[in-house]
Amino acid sequence: MIKALLLIFEPVATWERIVQTQRRWLFVLTGFLLPLLLLTSLAEGFGLVQWGVVQKDMLRPKEFGIAEASVYLGAQALLSILIVIVAAWLIKSLGETFHGRHSFGQAFTAVAYGLSPLFAFRVLDAFPVISPWVAWGIGILLSTAVLYHGLPRVMLPDPPHAFGLYLMSVILLIIITGLARFVTAWYLAGRFKSVERMVVELIT
Repeated sequence: MIKALLLIFEPVATWERIVQTQRRWLFVLTGFLLPLLLLTSLAEGFGLVQWGVVQKDMLRPKEFGIAEASVYLGAQALLSILIVIVAAWLIKSLGETFHGRHSFGQAFTAVAYGLSPLFAFRVLDAFPVISPWVAWGIGILLSTAVLYHGLPRVMLPDPPHAFGLYLMSVILLIIITGLARFVTAWYLAGRFKSVERMVVELIT
């Protein structure tokens, strides 16, 4: 969480430290991404259990039980990890179209740290009065700014192709994370009744 905040307020210096340490992608996953997702899930889970979420045609917010909130947040965390892995693979492939040779580790590092503001601002989902799209919008905007400083430093594209790779990567991440936000927002809004019943059956 601290590094996510540092990437927002001191992006250049923080990215330089990330590049200098040269961590493997498995270390980035287990040492940075998983703890970040755990912390934000705990905050979001507290809100789901304590205050619930606003759903259509309900007079009061729907409160989640601990078991249901755990299943939802676990699925969301797995989806987030999948997003980072798939996006890293796609961005690595994009880099090759710009005549670059990049490793999966470089792409994974750029995506995991680059999307950390998006994941960090999920804490806003703990409050039922705040739309999930507000949290996503703030997070993806900050991630776009963070990636502007980080993507060229981590992936080292040829200078003439750097902005093109950045632009295509950002568009890709907006689409992927936007689709994921659509799914989670609709679930919280009670639009997936069949999935809700499956979750209830799973925990009972």
